[in-house]
Amino acid sequence: MFDDLRNSDQPIFQGEEVNKPQPVFKSAGSVSSPKKKNKKFLGMTAFQRFVVSTLLFLLVCMAGIAVLFVTGRMAIF
Repeated sequence: MFDDLRNSDQPIFQGEEVNKPQPVFKSAGSVSSPKKKNKKFLGMTAFQRFVVSTLLFLLVCMAGIAVLFVTGRMAIF
């Protein structure tokens, strides 16, 4: 019943119409503008990447300290 559901052209409910997008054709003579190089990685600015990497570093440090406490290799006193 659910095989190939994404590619199905059949309407799920009665009376439902399936609207397919029409392909857009470019003329062969048009010159496209050069694409700008996007300097964002994963859609983040440099400061946002810095904050994410700092928080990830702190999370790894806290998890490591917690593991050391649990295994008894480190004590508070």
